[in-house]
Amino acid sequence: MSVQAIWNGTVLAESDDTVVVEGNHYFPAESVKSQYFRDSDTHTVCGWKGLASYYTVEVEGAKNPDAAWYYPDPKPEAEQVRDRVAFWKGVDVVEV
Repeated sequence: MSVQAIWNGTVLAESDDTVVVEGNHYFPAESVKSQYFRDSDTHTVCGWKGLASYYTVEVEGAKNPDAAWYYPDPKPEAEQVRDRVAFWKGVDVVEV
């Protein structure tokens, strides 16, 4: 089964190797179409995963600020999300 992340009619990521944590699919970094991602200055802290960093998604001039996040250096108990990206803020994550 493959999973896609779609926003503004565009597939942002697709993989048959996602990891589901707390209901969110984390896509391998290599499955993400980097041309649609811009670094964000936003960071948040999860008590058990660590410091999250964000991307703004941009498709055909439309921006979705902080719609994707990742943990560049997750805590040991969250090692399964290392080098993976998850989505929210209207990005549809669907099985295909």
